[in-house]
Amino acid sequence: MSIERTLLAPGHEISRLIRGGWQLAGGHGPVELASLNDGFLAFFDAGITTLDCADIYTGVEAMIGDFRRHLHQQRGAEALARLKVHTKFVPDLDRLATLSRVDVEAIIDRSLSRLGMERLDLVQFHWWDTGVPGAIEAALHLKALQQAGKIAHVAGTNFDAAHLRAFAQAGVPLASIQVQYSLLDRRPAGAFTATAAASGTGLICYGALAGGFLSERWLGQPDPAETLTNRSLIKYRLIIDECGGWDAFQALLVVLDGIARRHGMPLSAVAARWVLDQPGVAAVIIGARHAGHLPATLAIASLQLSPEDHAAIAAVLPPGPQGDVYALERDRHGPHGRIMKYNLNTA
Repeated sequence: MSIERTLLAPGHEISRLIRGGWQLAGGHGPVELASLNDGFLAFFDAGITTLDCADIYTGVEAMIGDFRRHLHQQRGAEALARLKVHTKFVPDLDRLATLSRVDVEAIIDRSLSRLGMERLDLVQFHWWDTGVPGAIEAALHLKALQQAGKIAHVAGTNFDAAHLRAFAQAGVPLASIQVQYSLLDRRPAGAFTATAAASGTGLICYGALAGGFLSERWLGQPDPAETLTNRSLIKYRLIIDECGGWDAFQALLVVLDGIARRHGMPLSAVAARWVLDQPGVAAVIIGARHAGHLPATLAIASLQLSPEDHAAIAAVLPPGPQGDVYALERDRHGPHGRIMKYNLNTA
């Protein structure tokens, strides 16, 4: 079995399964620092050669920087060149109105230092309050840093179709756009995917497992809504409400479990493979804290869903949230926006 690969941008080939770094930032369970590099190396040797992180994921850029040095020592320069690191530029809400080229460059320089790189492989412009002018200018600052040799490729996260077009028209076409995409949240399908394709922008998808809700763990379980304390689970439990509630979600899990059993695979692999099979999807991010998560991740790569599997899933898909990508989350006063944190870019 080999991990599928795709050319996301000129000179930038990635694995279609990306190891996510958010779970390493705290609040998702213990992280064994002593074995961290061994875990990274196990994923790399299995063919998952792309890592996702962010300037605001506490400590994660530095962890990956340490792994890059370890990989070079253990596997050499050629292996290090195959490792691709996707980080994010996440401007603080309180600084959007006054954000300058100097501010942007300082954040990029900090990522370069933490990761131990002379040029960042790919920087994802993560977010902007659309009520504040300046998103295009910030993208142009990233473009200038690309031209200065500090960034290889500029990408985005959580921007809607209108911004994809605006960035492209301003001379900053995005190499990729990271969006929430799952069986429960299909907002990127259709018009958004077409807009991305028109500018050569591949979709990199997070939330494919809805924070772990799309797994055997929740099959047949009572609704935990009132007892959740993990912010990630609260976020995706809100998406389930947009899908018709817990009963509709359970009906979907029953069908996914049947498909998983027929293939001898985890339910989570069926959910992630469905996303990977969608038009325009370049890659799916799978969060992992340690090498123990590697077998379930590799199951995604080995699974092939049949037309009958896709038809069975389509028959029970709940309606899901409506509108453009991230529209619900962009409303900072609504239930989806209130759980977000906006000023995390501290030194």
